[in-house]
Amino acid sequence: MPRSFRDPDSTPADDGRSDRRRRRGDKRGDRRTAGQATGRYVRRAVVGAAAAALVVPLLAASTQATADQPGHDALQQQFTAAADRYHVPEKLLLGVSYLQSRWDAHKGAPSVSGGYGPMHLTDARTALASSRQRGHGGTEDARGDSARPARVAREAAKPQLKGKPPARLRTLERAAQLTGLSPARLRSSTAANVRGGAALLADAQRRLGHPLSADPADWYEAVATFPGGGRGSPSSTAFADEVFGVLRTGEHRTTDTGETVTLGATPKLRTPQPSDRARRADGGAECPRSVDCEWYPAPYEKWTDDNGEEDYGNHDKARRPESQKIDYIIVHDTEATYETTLDLVTNPKYVSWNYTLRSSDGHVAQHVRNKDAAWHAGNWYVNSKSVGLEHEGFLTDPDAWYTEAMYRSSARLVKYLAERYDIPLDRQHILGHDNVPGSTTSGIKGMHTDPGPYWDWQHYFALMGKPFAPKAGPASGVVTIRPTYDEHKPVFTGCESAGKPCPEHGSSAVRLHQAPDASSPLVKDIGLRPDGSPSTTGVNDTGARTTTGQQYAVADRKGDWTAVWYLGQKAWFHNPTGRPTAVPGQGTVITPRAGRDEIPVYGRAYPEEAAYPKDVPVQALSPLPYKVPAGQRYVAGLKTPGAYLYAATYDPDAKNFQVVRGKQRYYQIQLGHRVAFVKAEDVRVLR
Repeated sequence: MPRSFRDPDSTPADDGRSDRRRRRGDKRGDRRTAGQATGRYVRRAVVGAAAAALVVPLLAASTQATADQPGHDALQQQFTAAADRYHVPEKLLLGVSYLQSRWDAHKGAPSVSGGYGPMHLTDARTALASSRQRGHGGTEDARGDSARPARVAREAAKPQLKGKPPARLRTLERAAQLTGLSPARLRSSTAANVRGGAALLADAQRRLGHPLSADPADWYEAVATFPGGGRGSPSSTAFADEVFGVLRTGEHRTTDTGETVTLGATPKLRTPQPSDRARRADGGAECPRSVDCEWYPAPYEKWTDDNGEEDYGNHDKARRPESQKIDYIIVHDTEATYETTLDLVTNPKYVSWNYTLRSSDGHVAQHVRNKDAAWHAGNWYVNSKSVGLEHEGFLTDPDAWYTEAMYRSSARLVKYLAERYDIPLDRQHILGHDNVPGSTTSGIKGMHTDPGPYWDWQHYFALMGKPFAPKAGPASGVVTIRPTYDEHKPVFTGCESAGKPCPEHGSSAVRLHQAPDASSPLVKDIGLRPDGSPSTTGVNDTGARTTTGQQYAVADRKGDWTAVWYLGQKAWFHNPTGRPTAVPGQGTVITPRAGRDEIPVYGRAYPEEAAYPKDVPVQALSPLPYKVPAGQRYVAGLKTPGAYLYAATYDPDAKNFQVVRGKQRYYQIQLGHRVAFVKAEDVRVLR
């Protein structure tokens, strides 16, 4: 077995072994294979001298600020230095980092899965210990079917790591062992963090028995081990494919510290296996071949409750899309580790979703076949017509961030599902859990608010090839919300304690006021606050919030402010020409039919009473407390007939469920932050 790699120039803080190794000329970090050319040795000597010159400024505490001083190319130089020190191709190091963080430092804040810095070195225990998380709120009935008792997923407690966390959640610990740098330095210093990532890659390459080649093509397997800490098998092949794809195309980006980083393209870079190889999903999981995917089934079985009553879980059998069209893909985050999430979804007494995505490498596990209906969105109508994706995120602190690997894997999965089930790639069909309406008035307050204001919808859709762009002239009657994520940083409160401002963070959310003035009250949401009080800046308060990609009808314009129709009222947002938060859009717009003072709004598009057979309980249409007054306009999405999936009994062969279809048709509209439904007979289509 090849010996593991340790930084020969590290300075462990307490044991003195580093000095002893230098005195006796320890060469463990400098081994070379016999077949390497003499030129490599010459280069190695020069690199070694250059690296030695970097040791003092990198490690000395008195110059730490200088080492990490933001500059137009400081981070680029740190990548160069780390690559030289560990004999990792610089482009490879840049590519791996891009797939983790897009080179952002996030001010030392951890990701949603406890990873730090540009290399996403994970230290889950420390991240959890310092977490201020309050969760995404809500006590919703995840199944959301009024014909059955509520199935409420218990509110996630602060995640606990019992025993030793999996290697993928403690890669920073391994980096500290290899470099001799303290965990605190690896978390807070970009120079140290990049160096730790380089050490992990070099160690993985040695463990695999491969030379420290200058050719990135020789490092494919090492890259495939990186998300797991470099010590396991090279199983993250989709992650490696994404890295090699970035190496071929190149990238250029200004990071969150204002630094410019460039990765030059290598279009002819070879890969040990073709990037479009026929990767077969484990267990026949329904996934694109471009992601690593496995079948990890949720149970469908009977169980008995504490009162001796028989029940079953944790989803319903159906025959979609033949029995019912799939119209939606719902984006969630887990508020638990990947491992805990898998434990939950395999509990027949819990709720369910179709897929879970792992943060470190974008690995996908499918749990419920897409023909069946999972219990995830808190609205049975939406559940019956959707596929749910849970993204690992056990930290819900507002400055926590999602990895690029998970964004990309999710985008590939969504695009695959959209093509397979003919789902348009827009924000009327690709919804966050926080965009799903409450089924009834009583359920509005309990609806969950994930993935929240910090999910980067513009980047997500750009990865799918559908970025949100202007579609009309500046006088258009429709706008598409589109702030510049990295620059747009609205103040949210309540992350740590009620009323206390959250840390500054890029956001997809745009706040709405009652007047064209930032000091005016926020608009009201009578579903969340029946007393008519204004919405708040709370991080989980969706009452006065729009999000990237959502479309609204313009109600007015005044200077740098634009008003839209929202929850039955005129809502203003700051939209200056030089720094717009929305772009002109196109879309179908509806308004109440002539002669109607106002029309009702619904949280589910159910059939009329006459459509139900005798053996299926009639589901009340149950209007929500919102109204659409005459003269107001809303952007409409799909037009759909009323439908209700009745699947209230254990039915393993999917023979007994019924889909009730009516003559009543509905338009889905962007009513507020959440979508809603209006009867087609109540509205007039303007365009």
